[in-house]
Amino acid sequence: MDDESNLQDKDVNAVLAQESSKLCHILSNQSQSVIMLLYQRMVNDDGWQNKQASSSSNAGSSADLVKALLDYYRSANAAKCRNFLQSVCMLCEDIPMHLEARLMSVACSGCDGALSTEEEPIKRPRIDYWEEYVLEGRNLLLSRWKRLTDRLVKAVELDRVWVNFRNVNRGRDRPDQTPASADRGFNSAEPDGDYGFSESKVTMETFLRGCKGKVTFLVGQAGSGKTLLMSCLGQQWANGLGPFPASYLLVFLEFRQLNQLSRSLSLSELLFQHYLPSNRGSNAEKAIVDCLLSNPEKSCWVLDGYDEFLWKIKKHRMPRDVLNLEEPLPVADLISGLLTRQLLPGSTVVVTCRARDIVDFYNLSDKVGELLEWDQNEIKEYVHHFFGVEDRAIGVEATKLLLSSQHLLAMSSLPALCNICCICLKHLLLKDRNASYRSAEDEQRGKSTKKTPQTKEMDTQVVEKDKGTDREENETENAQHSGEREGSQDLTMRTANGEFNFSASSARVPSTLTQVYLTAVAAFLSRLPDQGGGDNRPKAARSSLSNTDSMLSTFVQYPSELWELSQVAWKGVEEGKILFMKEDVPETILQLLVKSGLFSQVELRCHDGTLVNAYSFIHLTVQEFLAALRIMTSHKVSDAQLKKRFSLKTRWTTKSDQKTPFTDSLYLYVCGLASPNCTQVLVEVARASGVKGVQNWVQKRQDLVLRLLRPLCHSNTLTGPKLLQLCNCIQESQDYELAQQALRARPTLELRNFRLVPNDIDALAFVVNSAADQAVGLDFGACSMEPECLDALSRCQCIHFLSFHSRKYNDKFAEKLSCILPGFPNLRKLEFSGASLTAAGAKSLASGLQKCCNITEINLSDNNLQDDGFGHVVELFTKLPNLSSVKLGRNNSSLQALNCIVEKMGSCLNILQVYADGVKEVVVTFSKESDGNSQKTKPEPTISLLNQKWNKLEMQNLVKSLVNCPALSVLDLSGGCWDDETLKAFTYFVPKLKICRKIVLDDSCSSVESLVMLVALLSDCPLVIGLNIRLQNPVQASLVFAGGTENPSSEISKTLCLSCCKLVPAHLERVWQSLRTTSGLTQLNLSSNCLGDKGLKKLLDILPHLDKIQEINASNNDLSMEGAVMLAGALCSHNHLTQVQISHEGKGQVILQFNPEKSEIKQQTKTFRILNSSLSTSVIAKVCSMLVNCVFHLDLEFSFCSFAEKALKMMLRMLPRMSSLQKLGVECSITSTKDALTLVSCLKDNNRVTSVDLSPQGESFIKFGCMKTEHVIFRLSHFFFREENIQMLLQILQQGVQLSYLDLSGNQLGDAGVKSLVDFLPNLQISCFVNVSNNGLSQQGLLDVVSTLHSSSDASAVEVSLSEDERCLIRFEEGNHEKSLSVRNCSLQRDHLIRLAEIVSNCPSLSKIEFENNLLQSEWIEGFFNMFQPRQTACSVSFEESWFKAEQAVDLLRHCLEIKTNIQTIRIHHKTLHLTMKETFALTSASLVDRAAAVEQKASMCSTTQRFPSLKELDFSLDILDIEEHQFLCSLLPLLPNLTSLSVAMKVGSVSVVEELSQVISQSSSIQCLNLSGHVINDTAAHSMAAFLPRLRSISLSHCVWSPAAELQVIEALQQSITLQSLCLDCVQLSDGGWTALAQVLKNSNSMRCLRLDEIGKAAGQTEADRMLDLLTVMEGNKQIEEIGLDGWRMSEGGIQQLTHFLPDWKELKIICLSKNFMGDTAGERLLDALKSCIHMRELHLSSNDLGDLTAARMSLVLPSLTHLTVLDISENHLGRDGAAALSTAIRSLKKLTQINLTSVGTSELSLVAASLAECPLIQDVGLGWNRCGDDVALQLSGLLPFCPKLVRIDLECNLIGVSGVETLVKASWTCPSLQVIRLWKNRVPLNEQQRLMLKDRRLTFSST
Repeated sequence: MDDESNLQDKDVNAVLAQESSKLCHILSNQSQSVIMLLYQRMVNDDGWQNKQASSSSNAGSSADLVKALLDYYRSANAAKCRNFLQSVCMLCEDIPMHLEARLMSVACSGCDGALSTEEEPIKRPRIDYWEEYVLEGRNLLLSRWKRLTDRLVKAVELDRVWVNFRNVNRGRDRPDQTPASADRGFNSAEPDGDYGFSESKVTMETFLRGCKGKVTFLVGQAGSGKTLLMSCLGQQWANGLGPFPASYLLVFLEFRQLNQLSRSLSLSELLFQHYLPSNRGSNAEKAIVDCLLSNPEKSCWVLDGYDEFLWKIKKHRMPRDVLNLEEPLPVADLISGLLTRQLLPGSTVVVTCRARDIVDFYNLSDKVGELLEWDQNEIKEYVHHFFGVEDRAIGVEATKLLLSSQHLLAMSSLPALCNICCICLKHLLLKDRNASYRSAEDEQRGKSTKKTPQTKEMDTQVVEKDKGTDREENETENAQHSGEREGSQDLTMRTANGEFNFSASSARVPSTLTQVYLTAVAAFLSRLPDQGGGDNRPKAARSSLSNTDSMLSTFVQYPSELWELSQVAWKGVEEGKILFMKEDVPETILQLLVKSGLFSQVELRCHDGTLVNAYSFIHLTVQEFLAALRIMTSHKVSDAQLKKRFSLKTRWTTKSDQKTPFTDSLYLYVCGLASPNCTQVLVEVARASGVKGVQNWVQKRQDLVLRLLRPLCHSNTLTGPKLLQLCNCIQESQDYELAQQALRARPTLELRNFRLVPNDIDALAFVVNSAADQAVGLDFGACSMEPECLDALSRCQCIHFLSFHSRKYNDKFAEKLSCILPGFPNLRKLEFSGASLTAAGAKSLASGLQKCCNITEINLSDNNLQDDGFGHVVELFTKLPNLSSVKLGRNNSSLQALNCIVEKMGSCLNILQVYADGVKEVVVTFSKESDGNSQKTKPEPTISLLNQKWNKLEMQNLVKSLVNCPALSVLDLSGGCWDDETLKAFTYFVPKLKICRKIVLDDSCSSVESLVMLVALLSDCPLVIGLNIRLQNPVQASLVFAGGTENPSSEISKTLCLSCCKLVPAHLERVWQSLRTTSGLTQLNLSSNCLGDKGLKKLLDILPHLDKIQEINASNNDLSMEGAVMLAGALCSHNHLTQVQISHEGKGQVILQFNPEKSEIKQQTKTFRILNSSLSTSVIAKVCSMLVNCVFHLDLEFSFCSFAEKALKMMLRMLPRMSSLQKLGVECSITSTKDALTLVSCLKDNNRVTSVDLSPQGESFIKFGCMKTEHVIFRLSHFFFREENIQMLLQILQQGVQLSYLDLSGNQLGDAGVKSLVDFLPNLQISCFVNVSNNGLSQQGLLDVVSTLHSSSDASAVEVSLSEDERCLIRFEEGNHEKSLSVRNCSLQRDHLIRLAEIVSNCPSLSKIEFENNLLQSEWIEGFFNMFQPRQTACSVSFEESWFKAEQAVDLLRHCLEIKTNIQTIRIHHKTLHLTMKETFALTSASLVDRAAAVEQKASMCSTTQRFPSLKELDFSLDILDIEEHQFLCSLLPLLPNLTSLSVAMKVGSVSVVEELSQVISQSSSIQCLNLSGHVINDTAAHSMAAFLPRLRSISLSHCVWSPAAELQVIEALQQSITLQSLCLDCVQLSDGGWTALAQVLKNSNSMRCLRLDEIGKAAGQTEADRMLDLLTVMEGNKQIEEIGLDGWRMSEGGIQQLTHFLPDWKELKIICLSKNFMGDTAGERLLDALKSCIHMRELHLSSNDLGDLTAARMSLVLPSLTHLTVLDISENHLGRDGAAALSTAIRSLKKLTQINLTSVGTSELSLVAASLAECPLIQDVGLGWNRCGDDVALQLSGLLPFCPKLVRIDLECNLIGVSGVETLVKASWTCPSLQVIRLWKNRVPLNEQQRLMLKDRRLTFSST
């Protein structure tokens, strides 16, 4: 026993000695606390103390302490050594498991297996169970890896797998619960920190370093190899390699397995029932869990495939408190606990998912890495391994085919899909090889029906070895590095010389992704044994099959199986299922899927822990593709289901997105299957489903897909990713029309902030290349692109615009881009802005761009080109002939770069503009080269170099370059802030520069010294004609040039503006010295300086030297009123000074205007104007004293001024002495009534006053004539008058002043003031009117005003209205005249009406009385008639009231007839009753236009008319005549024996009316005049009319409708009338017979006076010339014609010539209407010549013809002889400027003209015509609409208003009159009170101004009605 014990003791010390190096490394990595604890135990040991007594050395650092520990215990006794090793195993971290097991084994060999409780707990049993469980986990993962390696194509090497690594910010709400190293003894290889979102490319091995204790996410696409890599990670751990120590427990959980766990479970159940079962009992499991919980940092959890998890990890599900691990929880909560550190804090968690799922773990991840796709080298390597050495030849061809197809290349970037592509390519190449082989065999052996064994063997290739067992075994395990590798036989063919040769050139690669999957499915199905069906065609036919036909033959062979297979896939997609149990798939289909390789087998652990087999498609996209096939071939899938699945997907993921394991590619395959290339395949598959009319059904389903795409194509709101998805859909559909529709909706495709792959660019290329001639643009903004994307971009041949914006695009990218740019023949615009381009990249781009001859725009702004880069770009200017603009701003360049561009202008003559604003913007614009035959002048170039900091040397270099430039239009060097030396260097070269327009130097010169230097250029440089300088902010300076004239004459006008320059009088001396040699200065602006009165005096002193000056602006120069006096003297002493304007006592505006022309000096008018100033008596005296000496016509204005107390009286004393004064303006200066009367008193002392117009707020003036005035226009409005004011005014007006107008409106006179005025009127001499409107009159005041009709013999009319717009007007007219009274809206009472009756009864010559809306009652009106005794032989009275109804009107009429027996005419029209009374006459005329009055009061009307048998005229015209009205009329006519005139005109005729009415009329022999307009005359009516028509003198049948027979009967009856004087047939239809009969009527009637034949319908077969000839021939003898109407006859020159032949004989002609004919100038001249003899002509209507200036010229000669002409209508003709001038001459002689219509006469220059109307005092209506007239016409019309007192209407609609023109009309409208409306519709007056102007004068209307 002692020997054994000694051996054990020796063993423990030996083991410690053997493992010392490892223990030293492990202890050195422990925390300081652990080392110190071990050290303290050693120090407390007696052996150590004895040893230390003989040694004085002390350990210092941790390394020294560790060394001391090991040295001591190596030589210590066995017991102490065992205790030390046990303490190390308990306290230390990261001890390899095999080392820890050895140490614990030897440490426990000499003891009872437990340490004393006083020291520390023993963990031996727990460690044993733990180590055993860890060992079982290793075996599990090794066995899993072994299954995978059976199919590996190449080894998995983590150091060759690339990951895009991102460190992410940890959320603030997520504390790091990883135990600190001091607590757990664990050191992280990588510190925790906030690294932002920087991206880097690292290997998988590097990425996994430092992930211990963290939550790490590995994202990748479906099939990218995530599961395989995690399995490899597990294999490395099991072998003691990789980032995780072997002592850790690595738990590999698949989310697809976790989906099976629907019940809640604990952590223990998860481990021992569903991951790795343990058979050691509950104690062992508890010990393992306890060890895990006490050492969570020693566990690593790999959670694979979150994208397949059925639930989302949501924040509301994440636990906040520490989880109770014994309590069962949902599996999602367990996963959440791991991620949130609520469970096993400090453990390592690695999660794999897709990129879109990472949003579910916001603020949970410590590290995120994305698996990068394979590049071409990796793809080539995989293809090489897949085909192996034996298949090297076919592998080479497969690689070529794969790289030539963008779809195959994009798919192969994912390992799983790369495997599928290899299988697809092998299938294609084998088919092609077999076809070639059979073709060669047939040639050698002839036609044969048997296959060779070799061929059969190759047709039935070996099925893949295994189908996988794990999640992505069908995607990546058997793909990325596993895949399906088949050992094929020799697939090559031997040539004649025995060498192998293989060619795949005839192999056709699928053109779309959908066709790739179709081919892939066919490839898998082709492995199945031949079932005897399918293709039975001979080999020769099969050998010639294309790939599509070959694929079709495969589908024909398995139609029903494919249909059921697609059903399985569709059901899985609908249910979100990717794993299928055996019972989910029919047995036969399951076997087919497994045998073909479309299905792979996996193991699932059920709830009870048992393993079962499950199946999944080899890749999710295969399932989605087959589901799409189901959609397109099954009638059980409705259109609604298709639409539900059809939506574009975005690449941006949000938390609200629905979780799905699929790739959302189904809709893409649906679009691909809608292609015509897939129709036959769909038909074959759909036929198996039993669809009837399968061909039509499939086509309808394909059409539905295309219809769903069309709205998306038209939408312009798609985001970039969705737009790209749309392009992919269109490409899959192969529909070019859809592509064109998409481009029409968005010519530029904008893509922003997402990653692009070559496949995306390939889809864009398909859409872009469909554009044909449409300009298409591609705009890439911050989109990550691989170099291969640019290779794909080169296929976009129709690109016009290409744009790249992002710092991601650098020189390398530009170099690649430059290689493809020459391949874009249609490229017009390139933008490479906001990128990382340097001079090297610019050089590369320039090399590519110089081959793009059609490029027009280049934008390289916001890069880092610097000066060298500018040089490379500038060299392009001469190499690109079509270039229009280049942008180079923000490129870190210097002034040398700009100088380089300016120098280039000397050799590149098509540069139009160079614009640079600091470093922000640099733009060079080019002019297009015009052909030699072009007459357009090439514009001069401009240079704008703004905000550049030039010094003297740099300025010299610049101007030297500018001297060599061609002639510049504008040179802008603003913002330079130059010093005087720099400016001097510049001005030295200015005379040498070729400038056409101007040089701008804003913010470049800021001193008076610089100002003087620039002013000198007006003398030194003859080409400089203008200088504008401002030295205050904003500082401005510009030089204006004389348009490039080389030898300017001395007559060139020059301008100088020195405003805001702080000039004082002393500075003026230097300025004058610089200007002494300058001649031709016309404009001088010295405003806003500090000149004062002293400076003004110096300015006036040099006026004689400025002989060409036109205007001087000296505003804002702090002048005083003494300066105003000086200016008044200068105005009189300087002949050329014509106007002086001063404001604000000289502190504001001071403007002097001159007239340098000497020819009209004596005739010119001078103006002295003071504005906004306070005027003292002394100032008025001095100014007026100066102006008394003025010998020129003078206008004196004091507007907006205030006068001192005695200033007005002083001015009145001076006015008589100012003999040259023409106008005194006091606008808004006279505000009190007292001041107004003071100023009006000038009428007493000054007989030159012509008009007075004073108002406190409006324009106010007094005008003077050259001699004594006969009539004065007097207006004093809107003041406040008291009684004493009125008396004072009347005394002034009484003193011999003759007034034409007296306007006292708006003065608040009241009844008393108006009565005083009315009583005083006989003492005043007034010729036109008195206006006292808006003076607050009452009804009593109305009576006083009406009394003027009696009191004043010259009063001719009184108009009173007491409505809101009060109006009170008294008109005057000299001589004997008729008088009228109009009373409206006055609310009269009975007494008022009686008083009015008394007043008007005493008024002689009263002829018209109108009462309108005065609230009168019927009894009051009767009382008025009872009191009214007219003294005139005839007087008309009308009453209009709103209460008038039929009954009241008739009763009132009956009572009036009873009261007055001398009523001659009555008329009831709507609400108006008109009566005309004569002294001895009885009722002779009645007009019953009101239907109700006629019918409802039938009895009263009959009884009334019976009392007046003398009634001769009856008007019964209505719109329509019903039965009752018709019967009433027929019963009324027999009661009127003396009726001579009857009018029954209607707008809607009836046949029965004329029939009965004509019978009644035929019995009345007294009727001689008849109006039946608008009726329908049938044969019966015509027969009745024939009885009375011969006796009529006047008949009107206008607008009648008749039958041919009735037409002839009526006209033939008129042939018998020899007394017919008036015939009207307007707008009737005449046949040939009717026309002939009408000619006979006119022939028989020699007494015809009026003939109206307007708008007669055409007769077939006869021209208007023939009609006219017939008509005029028969009228030759009738010389008494007075009116003839031939409107609308379309007569041309011939017809007019016939008419003019007879006109000289029609000397009584008064009215002629020839509108709407084809009359030109020739016919017009003849017509006017013929009208000379018609001296009684009153109306001439010539509208709507083709008359021009020649006709107007003839009018100027003829119309003066037609002195009775009252109406002239020449609208809608084509006059010009000369024609308008000639017409104005003619109008001046038409003194009786009342109406002129010049609407749309073809010219806007009608101001002369408007002015000539002032010579027509009787004018009432003026029409000038639709002529584009301007304010000049409005101005002329305003001038004629005072001279046209009867003017009623002005029509100016649709012209170009603005606010100022309307304002002018409003100001003058008060002089024409008769004016009722001014039409201004469609003019240049804004809506708000319209409302404002209408408030000023309600007679304005801006509406169309």
